[in-house]
Amino acid sequence: MSKYVSAEDAVKIVKSNDRVYVQAAAAAPSVLTNALTERASELRNVEICHLHTEGPALYANPELSESFHVNSFFIGKNVRHTLAAGNGSYTPVFLSELPHLFRKKVVHLDVVFIHVSPPDIHGYCSLGVSVEATLAAIENAKIVIAQVNPHMPRTFGDGILHVSEINYLVDVNKPIYGHEMEMISPLEDKIGTYVASLIDNKSTLQMGIGSIPNAALAKLTNHKDLGLHTEMFSDGVIDLIESGVINCNYKGTTRGRVLATFLIGSKRLYDFVNDNPFIEMKESSAVNDTARIRKNPKMVAINSAIEVDVTGQVCADSIGAKMYSGVGGQMDFIRGASLSEGGKAIIALPSITKSGESRIVPYLKQGAGVVSTRSHVQYIITENGIADLYGKTLRQRAKELVKIAHPNHQEWIDREYYNLINAR
Repeated sequence: MSKYVSAEDAVKIVKSNDRVYVQAAAAAPSVLTNALTERASELRNVEICHLHTEGPALYANPELSESFHVNSFFIGKNVRHTLAAGNGSYTPVFLSELPHLFRKKVVHLDVVFIHVSPPDIHGYCSLGVSVEATLAAIENAKIVIAQVNPHMPRTFGDGILHVSEINYLVDVNKPIYGHEMEMISPLEDKIGTYVASLIDNKSTLQMGIGSIPNAALAKLTNHKDLGLHTEMFSDGVIDLIESGVINCNYKGTTRGRVLATFLIGSKRLYDFVNDNPFIEMKESSAVNDTARIRKNPKMVAINSAIEVDVTGQVCADSIGAKMYSGVGGQMDFIRGASLSEGGKAIIALPSITKSGESRIVPYLKQGAGVVSTRSHVQYIITENGIADLYGKTLRQRAKELVKIAHPNHQEWIDREYYNLINAR
């Protein structure tokens, strides 16, 4: 067991000009990243890349820009400031393709920081609540450093690795990052009701974290034989699994099992997935593979957006030209659901922002990114109803989307759009 060292000693392997990949979401190995940050004065031009991570990102302090540069494949709030400050970049990539960037050596890796459960009697650890692109990172990095934590759940699927694949082990004993379920507002409850109305028995679901997915899930208690094939899930599915509503018996892939690539939730969720063979955690290249997703009959993909224009273009990664999050897996699942037999591709969002601006707009803000094109989305849902865009002309789409916009903005949206298309 000579591989066990302190965090301070483990991160000494990182050199100037190295690229380090950090495991994502709730599995973010912050003991290792904090120890690396302590070495800032010794290092120059270390690139730290990752998807969204929970917890502190001390290396993202702009004052350390000569030492560390953040390369986000999906931008979390803990590093969002780096793009404006100049010590951060964003690399657009579908979550399904991120592992390929490592395997094809498009993005080479020197070191990977991971967060695992303790080795079992056979020497195997689990990546627990976040597999995503970490397996590909482990396979292609020169050095693997693991934060070993008894609080990390042991999950089944792809995220099992032997200690022989790890160069250094660092003992940690602290809870992993989590989110408690938030209260569902009346507006979110309305949106959830509309979403649930489109879900048939024997459907397979993809949905993320947040009050709108939870509101929709709360309306499904009388449904039967639902499946779950999703990029991630949270506490909202637990009651439906325990009551037998979600049994995955009619899925087209991994039948009889929930399929996901990362998880974020409360301790209840982490206890639920621990040693639970009903939950399969697989790499994002498999979970987010459109060809696999479409094999699920009645696949329902439920995603959100920052704004949607009246032709159906969905901006989900930026506010104008200012990057906010990333492409993630929205397109993977929107396309997979669209191609599924009886599938439905849904974008659900409040009709206005907290400041009262319309999120249904005549045209996207200048510089805004189109994550899902106007030809991909079937349904747009707000608290004001459901807009069915499938097979509709541009003018028909505009009428559908104006109807679900906030009443205070409907006339403006209608006028601006028709002024735009009639301009000479």
